[in-house]
Parts: sequence; structure tokens; C-alpha cells
Amino acid sequence: TNVKSVFLLQLKVLICRNYKGDVDMAEIDHFMPLLMQHEEEGLICPVISHGNVHFLWIKHSNLYLVAMTNKNSNASLVYSFLYKLVEVFTEYFKELEEESIQDNFVVVYELLDELMDFGFPQTTDSKILQEYITQEGAKLEVAKSKVPTTVTNAVSWRSEGIKYKKNEVFIDVIESINVLVNANGSVMSSDIVGSIKLKTMLSGMPELRLGLNDRVLFALTGRDKGKTVVMEDVKFHQCVRLSRFESDRTISFIPPDGESELMSYRINTHVKPLIWIESVIEKFSHSRVEIMVKGGKEFLMRAHFGLPSVENDELEGKPPITVKFEIPYFTVSGIQVRYMKIIEKSGYQALPWVRYITQSGDYQLRTNV
Repeated sequence: TNVKSVFLLQLKVLICRNYKGDVDMAEIDHFMPLLMQHEEEGLICPVISHGNVHFLWIKHSNLYLVAMTNKNSNASLVYSFLYKLVEVFTEYFKELEEESIQDNFVVVYELLDELMDFGFPQTTDSKILQEYITQEGAKLEVAKSKVPTTVTNAVSWRSEGIKYKKNEVFIDVIESINVLVNANGSVMSSDIVGSIKLKTMLSGMPELRLGLNDRVLFALTGRDKGKTVVMEDVKFHQCVRLSRFESDRTISFIPPDGESELMSYRINTHVKPLIWIESVIEKFSHSRVEIMVKGGKEFLMRAHFGLPSVENDELEGKPPITVKFEIPYFTVSGIQVRYMKIIEKSGYQALPWVRYITQSGDYQLRTNV
């Protein structure tokens, strides 16, 4: 990616790492003034330039993470790396904030050295990093003499020699529904964002193959029975063999140990709202308003609010009704795990468990008042 340096800063620089040494480190002093200027002008941008130096930045809590480069770098890869930094630091320190950075300077520098080498991302899996970069100083010195083989293996996200008494893998298919309904009751926009998460407790180096009721797969194999789904914007964990998926839609992979997100997807389809809400808002005077909300045939809520008797000539806002819910054992798209094959050279038997969950995403119904 040709990242020259990475900084963590608030109004002042907390910590930085210069990877290539061909950009003046004092350039970072221009970042905050330029950012504040852009904010004042309403022209805030994820990339800020000063001369031939470019600042690519993200904000987490009250911290800014900034990558600095003077080349035409791959911006999407730089941002992926910055968000990965947040993920790794949060895994290590629970909270990524000024205090956790100051309390762990040594570990942060160790991580910055391992995460990137000469401007190119290297080992970014926190589970693997924790094998040889620890927060205990005594262990740190011992660990330096033995680097895990995963660092040089093709399978950099899983350690060798993992053993479990009971071999199991838990599959969670989680779908979030995004719906916007206007005041007249018409669905203005809707889609489904899905995620398949794994909790893997398997010995050795198993190969897993996941089968879904994917419409493209059924068309390739000449089958067209039952309900199928069309997935868009599919994003996989690095463990999935992309060439295999592109050729025959097989999801084949050696999984990370423990919890991970295998894939995410979007289904751009008209979604009939699962939960419908009718609301009536009556303003009796400047000091009393009544809101009636009906949820199907089951629930009715009537609320009276006493308000300050203050005249206001300005138009009042019309915030929509936001709905939060979770429905187990159900996916609104109809996606199904048809099979999960687990193959390991020792030939042990393993149990796959599947759970389906539908939940609200950005689920809003506008009111008519």
C-alpha cells in the first residue's frame, strides 16, 4: 500500500510509527489545522492533502488514526488496515482511548511493527499476534525467540496443534432488516443485510465446506427446486478460497479457531414489514399531547405527556418511530444452510450446529404529524 507512517493522535500526537522514512514526520502538524478548517467549511473529507503528502484518517472514540503517504496508494486497503488497527488494539486493551495507549506504549509499538512492514500490511489477526506479542514484559522477551509457524504459513489465521475433546462448530445466520415506511404507509426503501458467523472448536487443520440455497449455485448444477436466494455484495473472511467460489460457488475454507465472521451479504429485495405500527398524535393544547401506538392486534399503548406551556413559532421536528426486535429460528430471506462438511486428516467426527436469527437494522416508520 506504500504507507509511509501511522499516527494515533487527539489534539496532539500520542504515538507514531515511521515505516519508510522518506516523508518528513513534521508534516503531521498540518493535519489537525486542515481538518478543523474543513469542518468549519463543511467540506470534511476522508483524505486530506498538504502539498504532495496525503493524510488518510479515521476517528475512533476521541482518537484520530492517520496514515501518511506521498504515493498514489490503494486507499481502500489503507482504510481496511486502519480499521483493523482499531480491532486489534481493542482486542488487546478492551477500550481504545488515550489512556490505554499511554499505558501500553511498548505493546503498541510491538504491534505496529508486526502489523506492517516497510509500508505493507503483514500479520493482522489478533489471535495469532497474541501468541507472541503479550502484555506481560517477562513473556515478551521469551516469545521473541520463537515465532509461531503461522507467521510464515499460507494459513496465517490458524495455529497448528489445536486440540478439543469434543469437536463442534456453531453457525449463526443473522439477518438485519432495513425498512423505511413513509407517513402514508408505503415502503420507501428496504433491504436485508446478512452475516454468517462461526464459533469453531475443531482439532487440527480441518477443511470445511458450506452449502447454501444459493440461486446461482442451483442454476450451475441444473437444480431449481425449493426456495433460493440471490446474494449481492458478498464479502468473505480471508480464509475462504475465492477462486473456488468464483468457479463453482463452493464455500471452502480452513476456519480460524474460535469466533469469526465467515461472510456477509446483502439482499436487495422488497421486504414486507414484519412489524407494523399505527400511531396517532393529538395536540390538545400547548401543554398536552397524546400519543397512541398500536402494534398489530396484540398491543396498544396510550401515553399522555404534560409539556411546558411555551409558545414556539418554529416548526417542530417529526422524528420517525424506530423499532427494535429480534426473532429467533427465522430468516426473512429464506436463506438456509443446506450442509456443512468437515474434513480432517485424522478422520474425527464433528457436529455442526445451525441457528437462525432475524433482527431489526435501520427499521423506521414515519409519522403523519
